[in-house]
Amino acid sequence: MRILLTNDDGINARGLHALLHELNTIAEIYLAAPRTEQSGTGHSITVFDPIKAVEARIPGIKKGWLIGGTPVDCVKLATKRLISEPIDLVVSGINHGSNMGTDVLYSGTVSAATEGVIMGYPAIAISLDTYDDSADFSFAAAFTRRLVTAMLKETMPRNTLFNVNLPLLPPEHIKGIRMTKLGHRNYDNLFEERRDPRGNVYYWLGGGVLNEDQDEDSDVYAVSQGYISITPIHLDLTHYGLIKKFNKLSQEYLNDLMRGE
Repeated sequence: MRILLTNDDGINARGLHALLHELNTIAEIYLAAPRTEQSGTGHSITVFDPIKAVEARIPGIKKGWLIGGTPVDCVKLATKRLISEPIDLVVSGINHGSNMGTDVLYSGTVSAATEGVIMGYPAIAISLDTYDDSADFSFAAAFTRRLVTAMLKETMPRNTLFNVNLPLLPPEHIKGIRMTKLGHRNYDNLFEERRDPRGNVYYWLGGGVLNEDQDEDSDVYAVSQGYISITPIHLDLTHYGLIKKFNKLSQEYLNDLMRGE
């Protein structure tokens, strides 16, 4: 089995190396990770600049690269140019901080897994719900190894990835695993106005997560209650209900809409 391992926290992130320590016991590991932290880059790609890939010599991998680009760049470049052998799975993480609800639209971690699916591979994104610098990633990594082993025995549906979030709890205090939907995740989005030494105004984004009521079958609620959340995310964003609604409208109404009447 061959796994492409990536992340958005950068090649030196402890979550990445904890995952490498576990996954190299069950698979050959190719590693392509950003040179610097790329949190919040979403599904961005590098178009107007060259992407540098420097070989990384890290114990436990078959081959690896330090990529001067985004997490999505890492997956695209690795699968299309750098790796000559077929891979079986893309694993992104372990992210230092959760990726739940609408976070998945901003997350470089989830976007790297999404790109894996776009490129035709099954993929999972793993995140730990903490920003504590001393956080222990070992259980999250061991759980991921077991999940990967189980996952590859099944046939994953096309255009779908698993987004996994773990609470920061001792293993014996985790209540179990829940299959969940995406919850609500909004932020204060506070922009602090500052000035540089030349007097030019710039803005620095900050603000914490807003407390909102959550459905009990959501990822946000599950993690808050001490469960591991696994959310199958489908790449098809089409709202099929609206298609059906508009298809029921009369042709005359649609023609009037086209003519601006």
